[in-house]
Amino acid sequence: QVQLVESGGGLVQAGGSLRLSCVASGSIASIITMGWYRQAPGKQRELVADITSRGMTTYVDSVKGRFTISRDNAKNTVYLQMNSLKPEDTSVYYCNGAPRFIFQWGQGTQVTVSS
Repeated sequence: QVQLVESGGGLVQAGGSLRLSCVASGSIASIITMGWYRQAPGKQRELVADITSRGMTTYVDSVKGRFTISRDNAKNTVYLQMNSLKPEDTSVYYCNGAPRFIFQWGQGTQVTVSS
């Protein structure tokens, strides 16, 4: 069973940057579309960015131009570079298959953006 481990979150001021990483324990993650999701308190989890095995990317409108998703298939790792962070980006961030999750959720990584 594939396990997902997210890291890289933290507390940052508005306008700052963070880079999230997601390491998958199995190689299957390198051949499927992977995505970054986020869930704020009291809100549903939403998919904010995804990337195909060949590197094609899509983003939700609220993060376009600020977030960049990438992957290293050899390392079974997916990244999310987040720039120009806003307080509304505050959430727990998770990775999983996309557009539908197919693996057990990891613990996520908390991103907090202060104004």
